[in-house]
Amino acid sequence: MNNISHAHAAPSSGTLITRPFLWLMLLAVAHVLVRVAISPSLKWDEAEQMIWSQQLALGYGTQPPLYTWLQWLVNAVLGPSVLSLALLKHAGLVLTYVLMWGAAREVLGPRGAWWVSASMLLLPPLGWSSVRDQTHSILVTAMTCAAWWLLIRLVKQPRPRDFALLGLVCALGMLSKYSFALVAGAMAVAALTVPEARRALLSRGWWWMPVVAALILLPHATWLYAHLQEATAATLNKMEIQPGAGRGVPSLFIGLLGVVLLWALVALWAFRSAWWRPPFAPAAPWLTQVLSRYFALIILVLLAMVVLGGVTNFRDRWLLPLLCPLPLLAFTARPALQQHPRARRYTRAVAAVALLLLVAAGGRLWFGLVRGSADELNQPVIELAGVLRSAGYDGRSPLIAADHMLAGSLRTRFPAAAVQACTTAEGGDVSTCVAAAAERARQRGQGWLLVSRADRMDADWWSLAQSRVEPAPVLGVKLALHQLGSLPPAYYRFAWHPAKEKP
Repeated sequence: MNNISHAHAAPSSGTLITRPFLWLMLLAVAHVLVRVAISPSLKWDEAEQMIWSQQLALGYGTQPPLYTWLQWLVNAVLGPSVLSLALLKHAGLVLTYVLMWGAAREVLGPRGAWWVSASMLLLPPLGWSSVRDQTHSILVTAMTCAAWWLLIRLVKQPRPRDFALLGLVCALGMLSKYSFALVAGAMAVAALTVPEARRALLSRGWWWMPVVAALILLPHATWLYAHLQEATAATLNKMEIQPGAGRGVPSLFIGLLGVVLLWALVALWAFRSAWWRPPFAPAAPWLTQVLSRYFALIILVLLAMVVLGGVTNFRDRWLLPLLCPLPLLAFTARPALQQHPRARRYTRAVAAVALLLLVAAGGRLWFGLVRGSADELNQPVIELAGVLRSAGYDGRSPLIAADHMLAGSLRTRFPAAAVQACTTAEGGDVSTCVAAAAERARQRGQGWLLVSRADRMDADWWSLAQSRVEPAPVLGVKLALHQLGSLPPAYYRFAWHPAKEKP
């Protein structure tokens, strides 16, 4: 994933391939700088991490804990901020590309390894959606790439150390996102059906893999067993399970195309009929067999989810870790493309897409002019924080918001305050949530602040929020959206409950 960091001109394809990590790091730094520069407000997953990373826990709602643990660590060093969020995200993306490069380099030359790694930029859930607002999907994709790298190393030369590392990676994959279980299961079944891979995986020291994985997963598995409903309900709701075989086929088809279509079109444009012209001489025949059977298993399981499980909704980011090894299969099956006369065309196409995505990331504030509606990044969170301070808020007392994005954004402005969102989402009880937070604040001798955004709250939120506490005056303020002054301003309401003096 060796790309460009300057908007003036793309470097030559030869330079990209001979210095891949330099260009990858420059691209990542450019994305971090752009994200910090364009807005202090947060997107959905970013805000979620700001709230969850206030403390360490064995689990966080519907998600495993690894990404939030890493975010907690980065926040401890740099403070809860947009910079902390951007650094962790793009470190994860760098790791993803590097690990896939490592897997490909085991069987291909420098150019082929570059193509395999860089091709993942052409998978929109990773190349674009992950830059926009993803967290756990990035980490589980990185662990998927690591698992394939270690599998290839083990087949080439089985060593107890690599078995232990594969166990570690599988555990970290499960702690990143539960869908990694499907990745690991399909990978294991596919590998065990190929004699060369089976002999390696059952060689001396294989037991290190399950032992290491089990030891690392045990604490979270205990938590998951006790919170199974909490951890699975939201995901099952998003799948929109309905009776009737086949209803989810269109959604699955669209999701699959959403992951692979752009890459397939660019690859076809660059190499044309060379993809299917003989001679056929895979770089590692056993690996093409394993990967082909892996993808066949993945498709069968997804179809079974539709036909037997009634799943009707698939999102491309869910499919990303399952499908990300597709470029590895393609270029391993056709290693001769590394000497193809049109080889530089593919390299330059990927570099151009990398530059385009960087420009798009910097221009997100103006997308609302086309849509006619504001994005979360247009929210005037700095101005709102100033209004709250002027109204008396001390910046340390608990802050209770009507939606989690507002809560997360305000935590970056008030890092000393405990923030939370009290909503009706997933059966939440606003009045109980607010009353409990107010009681904790009272016991600590603190005040507490209620705050809402008009377009992100239930109509009766304020009546519920103050129904079980001593009400305070509710004030309102309209603030202009960043870069979208022609659109109606954002409307916020808040009520500051100062700490009561002790008698």
